[in-house]
Amino acid sequence: QVHLVESGGGSVQAGGSLRLSCTAPRFTSNGCAVSWYRQAAGKQREWVSSIYTNGILSYEDSVKGRFAISKDKRKDTVYLQMNSLKPEDTAMYFCKGSRPPSCSSDYWGQGTQVTVSS
Repeated sequence: QVHLVESGGGSVQAGGSLRLSCTAPRFTSNGCAVSWYRQAAGKQREWVSSIYTNGILSYEDSVKGRFAISKDKRKDTVYLQMNSLKPEDTAMYFCKGSRPPSCSSDYWGQGTQVTVSS
């Protein structure tokens, strides 16, 4: 059974910080990227950030300079440090892993809610 489990969400005021965790056994060192997505109420799910096995990090423009993705292989965990949070960051946050060799089969966690109040 495949499991990706997100945690760390919560309610914060604008300007605050949260660190999300995605525990993803068998996904953090399998050659495929692990990514964070978010989905606000009534909107489509959107990509936020990815971390690749070659160390490359990528971010959606609106979170650049505020969010940081990282990985701890020993703990099979990917983190999303979110600073300077804004009300528009309010969403359910999901992590996604993939399986080799094609990295085209996607596996999702159940999500963790982030609410930012003004």
